[in-house]
Amino acid sequence: MTPTLVQPHLPRAGATPRVDRCARARDWAEIQERMLVPLYEAVYERLDVSGKTRLLGLGCGSGLALLMAASRGASVTGVDPSAPERLALARERLLPDAGWGTRPRGDTRLVEGGPADVSGPGVPAFNMVTAFQPIGCMAGDSEGLAGLLEATASLTERGTPVVLAGWGPPERCTTSSVLRVAAKLADPLRNTGSWRPALRDDLEEVAQRAGLKPDGSGRVACPFGYADTESAVRGLLSTGLFDAAVGATDQVQVDKELTEALHPHQRRDGTVWMPNVFRYLIARTP
Repeated sequence: MTPTLVQPHLPRAGATPRVDRCARARDWAEIQERMLVPLYEAVYERLDVSGKTRLLGLGCGSGLALLMAASRGASVTGVDPSAPERLALARERLLPDAGWGTRPRGDTRLVEGGPADVSGPGVPAFNMVTAFQPIGCMAGDSEGLAGLLEATASLTERGTPVVLAGWGPPERCTTSSVLRVAAKLADPLRNTGSWRPALRDDLEEVAQRAGLKPDGSGRVACPFGYADTESAVRGLLSTGLFDAAVGATDQVQVDKELTEALHPHQRRDGTVWMPNVFRYLIARTP
């Protein structure tokens, strides 16, 4: 699910809807972000993340993926230029006395900015980079990613694995039908991003533009499960994928139509369950 699920997708045109960014960030951290835990675990297991890992997380958001890497002993650095509210939560999680069951190393860094803001004399080269924000569910959601990865390569060791994440095929992602609601409601804006099906080579195309060499991929089941419809609405809104729809209509209408779209996925006990498959690509720096 970073996204994009790892950082907010904001409208490209029109007025930005007035939302409580702190509340949205909390909903992301407490409800939505955990949906991507199987993806993080699969990647870390495959790349043997350990005390020898110096990880740079791009678009680190509220830091759950970094926390999981730190629990394996990794030295973690996270950057995020557009989600200060989420980054504040990451700082809470990654403090040594935060009570999250792990003690991050003293060289843990969290920066509101980009890769260039964590470079400098005496900073060891990174030997793993992650971009866990999933692409492939909104037109243009990979714009700028190739350039960011290209700039990041200079901060890494030769042959460093760079992990990209994306939505799987729409027929394997139940949530796709719900995301279409955002595109339908945002349509009057015309210039905003809209839902589109993930394409098979989305991740490979980004890697190629960044000058990276693909070196393996995988698929991971990441079901979206919620205690009730209200939690599902709050979780999905926290992704930022519905912000354009809120700006084009209003919060009440978005909540109503989102609730209706979730109805087929509500089980008898009131929980909401949407199976999804996410894909990851491992590429190597020159």
